[in-house]
Parts: sequence; C-alpha cells; structure tokens
Amino acid sequence: MTSAVDPNTGANGAAGPEPTTTVHRRTCHLCEAMCGLEITVSGNSVQRIKPNKNDVWSKGHICPKGTTLGALQNDPDRLRTPMIRTGDTWREATWDEAFAECERLLRPVRETHGPSALTAFLGNPLAHNMALARYSGILIGMAGIHHIYSSGTVDQWPKNVSSLLMYGGMWTIPVPDLRRTSDLFVVMGANPQASQGSLLACPDIMGEIKRIRRGGGKVVVIDPRRTGTADAADEWLPIVPGTDAALLMAVVHTLFDEKLVELGDAAPHIAGVDQVAALARDWTPESVAATCRIPADRIRELARELAAAESAVVYGRIGLCNQEFGTLASWLVDVVNILTGHFDTPGGLMFPKPVNWSVATLTQGSKNADGAPFGRWHSRVRGAAEVLGQVPVSCLAEEIDTEGEGRIRALITIAGNPAVSAPGAARLREALPKLDAMISIDNWINETTRHAHVILPGPGPLESPHFDDLMWNFAVGSAGKWSEPVVAPEDPDRPAEWEIVLRLAAIAAGQPAAGVDVAALDDMWFGVLARACGLDPDEILPHYDHGGPERIVDLSIRTGPWGDRYGQVEGGLTLADFKAAPDGIDLGPMVPRVAEILTTPTGKVEIAPDYITADLPRLRAHLDRVADPSTLLLVSRRHLRSKNSWLHNVPALVGGSNKCTLLIHPDDAARSGLHDGRPAEVASDEGVIEVAVQVTDEMMPGVVSMPHGWGHDEPGTRMDTARSHAGVNSNILAPGTFVDAISGNAAVNGIPVRVRAVAG
Repeated sequence: MTSAVDPNTGANGAAGPEPTTTVHRRTCHLCEAMCGLEITVSGNSVQRIKPNKNDVWSKGHICPKGTTLGALQNDPDRLRTPMIRTGDTWREATWDEAFAECERLLRPVRETHGPSALTAFLGNPLAHNMALARYSGILIGMAGIHHIYSSGTVDQWPKNVSSLLMYGGMWTIPVPDLRRTSDLFVVMGANPQASQGSLLACPDIMGEIKRIRRGGGKVVVIDPRRTGTADAADEWLPIVPGTDAALLMAVVHTLFDEKLVELGDAAPHIAGVDQVAALARDWTPESVAATCRIPADRIRELARELAAAESAVVYGRIGLCNQEFGTLASWLVDVVNILTGHFDTPGGLMFPKPVNWSVATLTQGSKNADGAPFGRWHSRVRGAAEVLGQVPVSCLAEEIDTEGEGRIRALITIAGNPAVSAPGAARLREALPKLDAMISIDNWINETTRHAHVILPGPGPLESPHFDDLMWNFAVGSAGKWSEPVVAPEDPDRPAEWEIVLRLAAIAAGQPAAGVDVAALDDMWFGVLARACGLDPDEILPHYDHGGPERIVDLSIRTGPWGDRYGQVEGGLTLADFKAAPDGIDLGPMVPRVAEILTTPTGKVEIAPDYITADLPRLRAHLDRVADPSTLLLVSRRHLRSKNSWLHNVPALVGGSNKCTLLIHPDDAARSGLHDGRPAEVASDEGVIEVAVQVTDEMMPGVVSMPHGWGHDEPGTRMDTARSHAGVNSNILAPGTFVDAISGNAAVNGIPVRVRAVAG
C-alpha cells in the first residue's frame, strides 16, 4: 500500500526533508457497508489503513477489501492519462487529443445513423463513485440515448420491479432493521460473511448475527450452499436453486391456513390481502417440498416461527433476484414480512430515511401499480420487453453483431466490465470489436476496455472527495459522512471526473470537442436538480462559488429531511456540518414511515400486483418439471476478498489458494469421476469451460458453484496481477436468454450444466 519512493528520500534517493505524516478519516466506497477508515499518509504515500473506531456508522468495523485502497491508488497498471487505440496499439494522449478523437469517432455514427445507434453500459462501481453517480444521467440525456444497459439487470432488477408495483417507486426498497432484530433472522440467497449487505447498508452484519444468537434469538440461512453465513447461523436449510418463490408461497399458505396472519400497525396501509390468500390456497407445503427439497413440516414450522416472533425479519437478496423466478421471490420476501407483522416496525422490514437524496431516487417518479409500466418498446433482435427502461444486458451483444436498421454502432462504458460480468460473455467478447466507436470511462485496460478506441481515466480512488449517494437509501439508520481527498492529485492539471462526463456528454450530443462549456452544462444540470426539489436555481446558485458534485451533495442535504432549505429551516443541516464532523453525523435509527413514502395510485401498499401474480402459473409449472439426472444446477458465489471483477489486480486480495474453483458435493463428484484439485469440463447450452474441482459437503447434492467476475486471461489487457490469477469466466456458461421473464434480470443461479472429468 505504500509508494515505491522511499518516504525519507526524494525520488532519486537523495536525502530530503522529512515528509509530513497526516491521518485522514474516510469512508470506504467499495460496498454498501460504508465503513469508516483511518488512513495514515506520509507525504503523498499511503502508509497504513485501519478501521476508524470513532466512525458514527461502522464503529470500527472493516473488511480486508477496505485495507487495499492504497494498493488501488498506487496500482502501476492504473491508467493516469487518456489512451487512444489504433489497431492493437495503444498510445498515451493529452486530454484535448482524447476528446477530439471521441468527436471524430462519434460524429459520423450520429450523423449517419442517429442517436439510436449509440448506447451506454453503466457498471456497478458507478453507484459507489461520488461524481459518476451524480453525473452519468446528464450524459445519457444529452446524447439522446434511447436506452442503456447496466449491471442492474444482472443484480437487483426484480427488487426494483416489486418495489415499484408495491410502493410506487423503483428505489423505494424496504430493508431489514437488523440492528434491532432480536428473535429471528431468516437469510435467503445472501452471504453477508463474504459481501456484507446488498441493498442493505449495515456494517458488520456478522456481528449482528452473533448478537442475535447471544441474546437467545435464532438465525436461519436458506441457500443451496453452506456459506460462511450459514456456518455462523443456527440452521442451514439447503434449497434447490430457483425454488425460493415456491417455498415462500408455501409459507404464505400456512400463514393463512393456520390463521397466523397479523398485519400489525401497518394494517391500514395494506391492500390486496384477500387476493394473496386466494392465490396461496393451493400452495401447500406438500406441493412444493419435493421440488425445494425442504420437508413440508419444516416449511410449516418456519411460518409459525415467523408469526410467533416478536422481532423478526426475512432478508432475501441476490440469489433470489438473479434466478428464473426472481421477481416472484423478491415480492414474496416483502409479503411474508407484511403478513407476519414484521413490516414498518422496529426490528422488521423498514424504509430508510436518508439524509440526502440520490439522483436516482429524485428522478424515479411515480408510476401506476395497477398496470405494469413495462413493455413500452421491445429490443430489435430478440424482441425482449423493456422493463424500467432497460432490457437484459445479454441483449447488448446481439444488438451489436446483428446487421440491420437500428444496429448499435457506438458504445460508451462507464466503470463496467460486461465482457466478464454479462451472461453470454463469449458472444459479447466477439461483438465488441465490430463497433464503429467505443469510448470507456475507466481506470484500467480490462477485458472490456481493451476493445475501446478511447479510454478516459478518472482520478485515483483516494484523490477525490466522497459522500455516498444511493447507498443511504438502503441504510439501517440515518447518517452521513463527508470524506476529503486523502492524497494530492498525481496530475493537478487533469480534469475532474465530473468534467470528463460533461465534456463527453456534449460531444455525444454533437457539439465540437473544442467548444464545450463545461461550467454552463454543470449549471444547467444543477438547475434541473434544483427545480426537481421545488427550488428556483437562480435564487440558490449565488450560494456557491464552485460547481461539481460537491454542490449537488450540498443541495441534496439541504433539501433532505434534516436540511435547512437554504435558510428556510432554522438549524437545518448543510454539507458544511458534515465537513465539520470528520467521523460523521448520526441521526438515529429507522422510524415507521410507510404512510409518507407510498406513491401508488391508491396510496396503499399493493401486496398483490397483477403483473407479478400473473407469473405464478409459470412457477407452478416449474414444480412439475422432471429433473434430468445427467445435469447439475450451477450457482454463483463471491469471496470475502473479491468484489465482482474489480479487485483482482490487488496482490493482497488474490494471493493464497485458488479461489476460482468448481464446488461440488462428494456424491456428485464420485458419480462424475471427479477428484479434488483436478480439472473438470463444465458445459451448458451456452458454452464450455474447464475449471479446477473442489469437493466439499458445503454444497447440497445436485448443485455446483463457481465464483463470478473471473476470466482475466484475455489478450490485450493490462492487469498483470489479475492475469496471473486469471480464473475462469463462469458467464461463458450463462445463456443470455435465461432470464426472469417479468423483470428481464439474468438467471445466473440455477443454470443446468453437465460436468465430467478431463482426461489426463
């Protein structure tokens, strides 16, 4: 984590003045946990990173990933200057040269084929980046991009769909009030031991699990794999991938059948209970037990436990979302919490109250919950229906490589690596070179950006200030933390990341690269956001002598629930208050607020949306499928020291034993002639890979597991550590057409595969 330069000498080894040592408090921006760090810097070199015990939010918790921000900052493979590619040759360029090349590439696409030939892919790191999270929207709008592709349709789109239809907003997502859960915590399709929370911002979830158990409560993990979280729980219930919705429907059946339904104080706000009761009538535990492989008696007992517990919550996450019935499963998690009285109440499922709004939530709008606002258009090649403005990310490859009117000819990627992270990855890998123009805002030449014509790198991770955007909308409490830059910019003359986005937005809209007025665009964007808050931008712009995301952060705090609304609320908060509190400001736990957040047409929580419940017959047909004995079901996993495909170029996180292995139960291994440590061929209807075997009883029989985010052996990348720990890309096995039908989310859990030993 330290610089290659000796901190006690100059760059050439000559004796120099003793460098100044400073200690910075900063929020780790790698995941939803938002842990507080204490970073010691000597000169401009990171010396040590440890947990900040005084952080109001994380209170001294940290994971191994947070300690490596210095390594990311100093990574020799990280791009410091723009790159332009000609053929297979890259060259460093000035910023003016790079933007001129962007104009040269994008202009003919736009003039000949129109804006419909241009699209963008937004990656997961964008949500954790102060500038990108707040400015990517203006790029899409100015460029006239009809629709984008994103990691959302591999991650959480089912939860966005169910939240829109139940509560009125796609980002109105209730989360477990885990810090006050005491009696029962049920975890489905999530592994906080490896990834903390997901759509749940709560530091040290494993510590909360220990607290629940110490107090006499119970933790149950329902998962095809005995994860690290399951090892720390009271009970592991193995379940067949893709059957979580069937299990939950049987729980709902039991609640009604045994008259255990109790809505609690939220009852006046709930609509559709009778419809759910009618829908669940035939979903007996006996009818699903064989498919889920969970005994009917245990399903009934689970329902009783939830109903009897005073403080309990069911938490379902990515394993429920990225499966064949992701929307049904995501919807039913909320339904079960509602029917057992663990909704909008302390210790149950509650709605966060963020200090600052996110650009995403500010513009999400309200749409009808009684008729799905989906299918307004369909993709050109596959005919996939639009859902929340997007189609499956797997459509991107076919929209590039299929000739005809409307073909995508230009692509902008922002902090994403879909060549690794998207289903049907092999086809996308072959399609990207067919683009007329590809521009990437990214800090590395990875498996995706190696195909770009221009790469525009952002600053190092410790060179910019930070204040989280969307993450506080998933938080178990109301708080906020401002982080100043930790190290000085390596190039003080480079444009800020938000300026890069604005300039590229203007070029994509057809403006000449040399004439872009970044400040005017920034004022325009700020004005749009101010008006969305009911303010006149001409009245509040004089408050600022600078632009950029810091100004937007201040606006979002001032117009948030504790803000001063520019002097209208005496004692209200501004960004200055957070700057004066380096350990953050804590404004307390979640409070019941369902009445104030609902934006459905009826003003009620709609627990039986027609769009979702109409998918139940498809789930019922699934129960009658006859399993092919020659196939196993593949599920994904994440390691504690990994974060999708981001961190595999950090030596400290990829060292040690091979983390990219195929986990398989001993019985399945014996039947297939597989041996621990030996290679196996894994084949699906989409592709074939070869991977090392790891025989373990942590897998339930019939299910195998591979981690996602690997496959770093593609030619032309410049990530030496990742290449030396390349692993295998599991998305080569993921069929792009295998999706949750009503959300378009990829089903990367539950992929049928055939496994055999590799001869020799």
